[in-house]
Amino acid sequence: MNIDMIRAAADRLMGHARRTPMLTSPFLDDIAGRRVLIKPECLQHTGSFKFRGGWSAVSALDEATRKRGVIAYSSGNHAQGVALAAAQHGAPAVIVMPQDAPKLKIDNTRALGAEVLLYDRAGGENREAVGGKIAEDRNLTLIRPYDEPQVIAGQGTTGLEIAEQTAELGVTSGDVLACCGGGGLTSGIALALEAEAPAMRARPVEPEGFDDVARSLASGTIQSNLTQSGSLCDAIITPKPGDITFPILSRLCGPGMVVSEDDALRAMALAFKRLKIVIEPGGAVALAAALFHGDQIEGDAVVAVCTGGNVDADVFANAITRFD
Repeated sequence: MNIDMIRAAADRLMGHARRTPMLTSPFLDDIAGRRVLIKPECLQHTGSFKFRGGWSAVSALDEATRKRGVIAYSSGNHAQGVALAAAQHGAPAVIVMPQDAPKLKIDNTRALGAEVLLYDRAGGENREAVGGKIAEDRNLTLIRPYDEPQVIAGQGTTGLEIAEQTAELGVTSGDVLACCGGGGLTSGIALALEAEAPAMRARPVEPEGFDDVARSLASGTIQSNLTQSGSLCDAIITPKPGDITFPILSRLCGPGMVVSEDDALRAMALAFKRLKIVIEPGGAVALAAALFHGDQIEGDAVVAVCTGGNVDADVFANAITRFD
């Protein structure tokens, strides 16, 4: 992984991915006690930054390989990103999803033309084993959700945009908070910032009970989560940091941050009220950290990446009702 791959991915994504804006609100600044800049990747195609990595990976394949088809495993956002990218390239896609994934994400992935195969995450079935076997049996190219160089390169284009947009706003130093599962987005952003905004520091944010990246960074060795389900923040629930992502996170990122589900739901309500955007629980943890855990943040300004907006209506309604 290097900055040249991220810049090449940005060239391939030009005209296909949205350059999401940088949002601000004086009301959120007051809560945080500092300037808060919000990068709303919930406005990206498929409602998540994952489209960037999906397009980057599919577009990097040679035509013959692409025509045979691709396969991915995901709880929903990577699934949709790969499904749309494959459809736009005329390539078949198979997506392995957990049975307990949000219905909206399963339905959307099917609607984008992918073949969806469900597995029993809660019962202990392993998605890597399921996806690997199907890839081998059908001669499909596996596109991993985070431990994949071209996927990381695509996610890293978010960091290139952050470096440009913060400079335009006069912010040249501070923490950039990213909702983190396996670390594809966070490591991609970290590499982009290292090259384009070296005084800014990427930091992973995770939900309580699923803080494998924070614990791994603190210990210096890869740590695993004890369970793979049971959180509203399904989009960022992964077994452990990736073998590719963890060395990048260790070298470039600040300490991990951890927030509660209630923090995430409250951030969702505030984002809707003050920014007029819809974000899902897993996509809200970075904003939650910026707003409610300011004692762990350095600098007069902080960037929070709202990574996705694919939330079932009942979960969103609960957030609005409880924290209006």
